[in-house]
Amino acid sequence: MSNGIVNRSSPPSNGSKTVVVMGGSYGGCRAARVLAEGLPRGWRVVLIDRNSHINHIYNLPRYAVLPGHEHKAFIPYDNLFHSTSHPNDPLNNEQHLRLHATITSLNPQSIGLSRSFPEHGITESSLPFDYAIYALGSHLPIPIDLWGAKSNIDDPKASETPDLPVYTGTKEEGTSWLQRRQKRVESASSVLVVGGGALGIQFASDIADVYPNKHVTLLHSRKRLLPRFDPSIHAEILQSLEDLNVEVITGERLDLQSVRETSGQKAGTGPRIVKTMSGREIAADLLLLCTGQIPNTALLEEMDSRTIVPENAMARVLQTMQLNVPSPRPSGLHTATIDQDEQLQSESQIKETAYPHMFVVGDAADAFDALNAGHTAYYQGEVAARNILRLIRRQERLSADGENQGSDETVREDEELELYSPGPAAIKVSLGLTRLVYEVNGIVGTREDGTDDLNAAGMWASYGMTNVREEDMFA
Repeated sequence: MSNGIVNRSSPPSNGSKTVVVMGGSYGGCRAARVLAEGLPRGWRVVLIDRNSHINHIYNLPRYAVLPGHEHKAFIPYDNLFHSTSHPNDPLNNEQHLRLHATITSLNPQSIGLSRSFPEHGITESSLPFDYAIYALGSHLPIPIDLWGAKSNIDDPKASETPDLPVYTGTKEEGTSWLQRRQKRVESASSVLVVGGGALGIQFASDIADVYPNKHVTLLHSRKRLLPRFDPSIHAEILQSLEDLNVEVITGERLDLQSVRETSGQKAGTGPRIVKTMSGREIAADLLLLCTGQIPNTALLEEMDSRTIVPENAMARVLQTMQLNVPSPRPSGLHTATIDQDEQLQSESQIKETAYPHMFVVGDAADAFDALNAGHTAYYQGEVAARNILRLIRRQERLSADGENQGSDETVREDEELELYSPGPAAIKVSLGLTRLVYEVNGIVGTREDGTDDLNAAGMWASYGMTNVREEDMFA
């Protein structure tokens, strides 16, 4: 919503008329589409991601267990910049780009890239921008971290695997990675899943459902599963895991030292035995550490350490989703065109920042206790994109006013920046191949209509790949 909050700071101008979106997952893709649909002629969106395809992260646990669907987790970017109402028609500006590259550095005016793109006029490995959205998310837990270094912390047998080629984010590499994971799950007679969040619950229930003869244990440090949600969610999950013969241990934390001590154990010497902090021993052939994510904010910290909250490594943001580093207010500059009483009432919300042209969305943002989830990043991406469009409209109007009759600092209603407020926490968790539990707008329920591939075609359609057939998903 728009609350009359106006950011007066001006972005640096380098004449590029480029909005860079760093990261092409749920938040970044949504922001890029909103921008492409609304930018004035002469402006362009450049979306950069280190993956060749959109990685549908929520399906990775299922595809790392159940063979035959792994190719569906990687969705082409081909139709990202096509009209929603007319999928075969490009949006109003054909200059929009999607680049497959790694971002190597960041400063307030440009980003560094792992390679150049001369075919797009980017002859150097850097790209200047006028506005930027930082949507690089977080580093995923090991069992679904395709980019993670080869590690034997979760499987001692991995130490005997020949060195693998460097991962570059292609679909072929991603599908091969998931196929290797499937084989590791298949070959293990017992599995310990550590972490009772949505990821751990999905892994434990999927493995138990696909392989009912395996001994699956779920270890969670808290007494309650998914404590952010209604207590009935916990009860539903426990009952479903019990029905699948999953052993659930709550209120016990894994002793990571015992994990390190057994990380070099060789194949054929029996199951790996790890301990909890209380000394309880758990034996398993395969250990899956599903214990949370680390915000991917290193580039921001290198640019300006003040942008990072030390306690959680997330980026500071305003409710406008702008990167928040307070800057001194220049003398004589009005903060907002609102009356004095309203200004006093809203003083805590009206802020300026040293980086008004830079926005952060998704898991990297310390966004007012919002749930780290794809749908959260999606809506934050919308807010950031719409606010950039407002700032550009204001910038272009003031430029035109300056040329015609002198600068006019009155801010129009359609230029007021929108504020993001987290909605009610929502979640959907699969409990085996067909059952799921959900909470949406405070309503808790279960369904029994799950599909093996978790309705992958629906996500493909949301990225413009409509009416996709099974054979089309290999692209």
